Amino acid sequence: MRELPPFLQEDTEEVIRDRMLSRLPVSLDRSEGSFPWDVLEPAAIELTQAADWAKEVLRRAFASTTFGPYLDERCAEHGVTRRPAATARSTDKTIRFTGKPGAAVPGGYVIATESTESTPALLYRVIHGISLAENGEGFTDVEALDAGRSGNVPAGAIRHLSEPVPGITAVTNLTALEGGTDEESDDSLRERFLLKVRTPTGSGNKSDYEQWALSIPGVGGVKVIPLWAGPGTVKVVLINEEKTAPAPSVVEAVETFIKNVCPIGAIVTVVGASEVPIHVSVTVTLSSEGSSNEVREMIQDGVRAYLKTLAFADPLVRYTRIANIILDIPPVIDYGALKVNGNETNIEIAQDAVAILGTVTINVS
Repeated sequence: MRELPPFLQEDTEEVIRDRMLSRLPVSLDRSEGSFPWDVLEPAAIELTQAADWAKEVLRRAFASTTFGPYLDERCAEHGVTRRPAATARSTDKTIRFTGKPGAAVPGGYVIATESTESTPALLYRVIHGISLAENGEGFTDVEALDAGRSGNVPAGAIRHLSEPVPGITAVTNLTALEGGTDEESDDSLRERFLLKVRTPTGSGNKSDYEQWALSIPGVGGVKVIPLWAGPGTVKVVLINEEKTAPAPSVVEAVETFIKNVCPIGAIVTVVGASEVPIHVSVTVTLSSEGSSNEVREMIQDGVRAYLKTLAFADPLVRYTRIANIILDIPPVIDYGALKVNGNETNIEIAQDAVAILGTVTINVS
């Protein structure tokens, strides 16, 4: 609701109490401490609390203002459910164990990342047991024990055995683990709900494909390109919640789901968006309080946030917008020689691609 009804805005404890007192005979003492006052004051307090709950009932009744489990119930009325958290996992057998030839690693065995003072170790379960080959190496895949984005780690992050295994001396992940996502936020769920109720669906129209793709954990945006390769063809391009290309497992899950629900005869292609790196180089004049490393990080944060707003919404990376980001940084007094991907022009991104931050190079004048 944009605003509460007047009676809920005005009904404070004092207003309710005074209204009840005003209805008593004028011959009665209505001053503070009198019998009528003492009797009606508790009732006014309770009625005020009831009014507060009435406000909450209204807030929880509408999709635009409700939250948590109440939003879940509201969305369920239209067949929209919150995307659950998903676990990160490796693909293509990129977890390498080393040790004595023939040594066995059982399925379900747990390996871990390094713990720090601020973060605990992340744990991963071996999906398929293996035996090391003659060269003392064996390869398998793992998945995180806990669902969520925290399970996404870079190559080389996994390096510890949870407990000794005869003949096994080391482990590492050769590639990054991807696919871990947090439970869908209220804002994202609300956006999908409003898309469902405000956009008419049909027998495999563009809106259907958007809603089908967005229902899969790990999908943060979708671009549907009808007739991209002739009659009956549909291309579904995906990005994740960070507005970058999704993990292959997410693309596979979307493709499997859509091909089970799309109209018969539709030729559907599901792909992750192509990533277009945006490289920035600039010469800056800094105040005495600024440092090049600090300014570089601030430019990276600003450009990264800007590029996220463009994903599947605006195909143009604007040179002047990046210039404004640099000028808005407090330690930057002035700038010059700004190049974006080596040029001083806007960059147009293809409809099946997404701009991501590349390198940021700073020269201090």
